[in-house]
Amino acid sequence: MFKSIRWKFITIYFLLVFMAMVIIGVFLMQQFEQYHLGVVSNNLSSLANTVTTTLKTIDWQNNPAEVEKNIRSYEQMGTGIGITIIKNDANCTIVFSTNASYMENNGDANATRFLESELILYAFNGGIGERDSIDQEDKLNSSKHMVFPIHDDNNRIAGAIYLKSNLEDIYKTLEESRSIILKATFLALFVTIILGFFIAKSITGPINDVTIKAERMAKGDFEQVVEVRSDDEIGQLASMFNYLTARLNAVLQEMSNEKKKMDTIITYMADGLVAATKEGKVIHVNPRAMEMLKIDEHTPIEKDFNEIFASYSGQLKIGELLSDSEDSTGNRMINTGNGVILQANYAPFMDQNGALEGIILVLQDITNHQKLENMRKEFVANVSHELKTPLTTIKSYTETLLDGVIDDKELAVSFLEVVDSESERMARLVRDLLQLSNLDFQQSKWNKKVVDLKQIVEKTILKLEVSAKNKDQQIHSKLTEKAVNIYADEDRIDQVVLNLLSNSIKYTPKGGEVYIDVELNDHIVLLKIKDNGIGIPKEDIPRIFERFYRVDKARSRELGGTGLGLSIAQQIIEAHNGTIEIFSEEGKGTEAVIKLPIIMETEAINV
Repeated sequence: MFKSIRWKFITIYFLLVFMAMVIIGVFLMQQFEQYHLGVVSNNLSSLANTVTTTLKTIDWQNNPAEVEKNIRSYEQMGTGIGITIIKNDANCTIVFSTNASYMENNGDANATRFLESELILYAFNGGIGERDSIDQEDKLNSSKHMVFPIHDDNNRIAGAIYLKSNLEDIYKTLEESRSIILKATFLALFVTIILGFFIAKSITGPINDVTIKAERMAKGDFEQVVEVRSDDEIGQLASMFNYLTARLNAVLQEMSNEKKKMDTIITYMADGLVAATKEGKVIHVNPRAMEMLKIDEHTPIEKDFNEIFASYSGQLKIGELLSDSEDSTGNRMINTGNGVILQANYAPFMDQNGALEGIILVLQDITNHQKLENMRKEFVANVSHELKTPLTTIKSYTETLLDGVIDDKELAVSFLEVVDSESERMARLVRDLLQLSNLDFQQSKWNKKVVDLKQIVEKTILKLEVSAKNKDQQIHSKLTEKAVNIYADEDRIDQVVLNLLSNSIKYTPKGGEVYIDVELNDHIVLLKIKDNGIGIPKEDIPRIFERFYRVDKARSRELGGTGLGLSIAQQIIEAHNGTIEIFSEEGKGTEAVIKLPIIMETEAINV
């Protein structure tokens, strides 16, 4: 990997930036240090001029107290500058110093014992002495010394002002600057590596791409195109490679175009396809057929034709299919056993001389078609059965009336009442069918508004209270005190509640009990209707919402049910963004649970 030209680019960029940052860093640090030391020198010079001016106004040589009184104001202890006034005598006597230890050390006030004697003598000779005392091990202990001569009225040197400034703050600043430059150097190097990587990649990437594509072409894959990213030499190389590939591919494409078209059609066709030789060796299975026949796509086809279809149909044997008719064409039905029904259409294929080579089998999934057909037949049968009984009754009673019973007024009225009841039953069935049809095709007109579910339940209880009393049943209601606002079609919700409550009353024996609860749970209202009636067998519960499905058909018809009520209820509740569930145990009762979204008071105002 490190032999790649990419890493050579990165190394060169890294070294260039590294050297530039080192040179810049060293130069900046030196300039910073010189600048700050120059600022200190200027400050000390300014302070020395101020002190000199002050000393000229007093007798500083003979009155140390006066000196201290006037110089203390320039002490500037916060800046780390020390001020010492030295008299030009044989002992270099210290007249005043901000450092008390210079004057109290064994009573000796000789400045040369504590300060730089060379600088003092230089000042006594009329010069301005300056020296940087730099501690190389700990630069925070470094200091700057400057000595200025003091002239008397006769312009003679009467003494010297010795100023000492602590350089700790300067070198702290320099140290922080050095740290910042070091961090910037590392960041610059990091960015350099990243940018160098991408720059090198922009150069080596196309070269590697051409190399990889050329290797693939050498292995027989001629569908290779290199992306042209620039107009330079590398871009020209990529363009020429693409031109070569296109020319070579065009020649090969002319030879295999028809084969690829056929392969594409077979691969992406919606039906499954299996091709086998007349000996039964499978030569092709498209993905759809592998999916239908549960063949692992990662497993090579090693089984023969008869082995693949042995578990599905004993009639799908290669010999029987080829000898089935004169042209060996036909179809078979295959039941896979997991609810999927396939139709197999087969035909032989020949070689260029017209000799039989094998057979092609096309598989079509007709499961949904079969289910729809069965549902249609079942629906027609159910509707016919539901209409047959009342029609037979009406016809029988009508014939009886025509045969002379009509003269018996009391008996005739009784017969007409039966006819009217059966007519109403058929009308109710037709209404339910029309309502289901409108719900299915979303043609129902909804009159949705904010309604109180609690009031709907109370009204429904009043409607069915007489029916419950006739069967010595008790209806127990547990409703919330406050209103339960929902956005719904009041008549449709009333229809659902009425249907469920009437079912509980119908299928609960005399002396039974029915419970109605309305519970609030966050933004959901739960309406529960529970009874202790005959219940529903466990195996019938999954089909309870199917149309015309009845657990006890004879009893349902006796009680006037059409078998469509729960289907309609489910459609209505789902149209209101809710759910309905049925829980039951045979012999112990049934519970219907409806969940509907509620709206808060503020939402109800805005609706």
